[in-house]
Amino acid sequence: MQLLVLILNRVELLEDLLSSLADYGLKGATVIDSTGMARLLSGSKNQRFLNTLKMLLDPDLEENKTVLMAVKDEQVEDVKQIVHTVTGGLHKPDTGILFGLPITFIEGLGE
Repeated sequence: MQLLVLILNRVELLEDLLSSLADYGLKGATVIDSTGMARLLSGSKNQRFLNTLKMLLDPDLEENKTVLMAVKDEQVEDVKQIVHTVTGGLHKPDTGILFGLPITFIEGLGE
C-alpha cells in the first residue's frame, strides 16, 4: 500500500476530485486545510502579521487542501490519472503537488 499525498492549490477542484475518486471506488480520504510556507513567510514581519490576520478573517484566501489517501499499489496509477484529469495536469503552475509514500503497516480500515 501507499499513502498518496496531494497538496491541492486549486481548492475549487476539490469536490470534483473527491467525487471522481469515489466513482472510481476509493473508499476514503482525509482532507486537511493547509497553507504553504512561502505564503506565510512572504514579506516583512508586519506583512506576515497582516497575512496571518487575513487568513484568520478569510480562511478561504490563499489556502490549499492536503488530501491523504491510502491506496493499494495497483490503484496508484489510476488515482494519479484521476488527479491529472480533474486538475488538467499538475505541470500547470500553482495547481498542486502529488507524491506517494510506502505504508509499512495500517490498522483501522476495517478490512
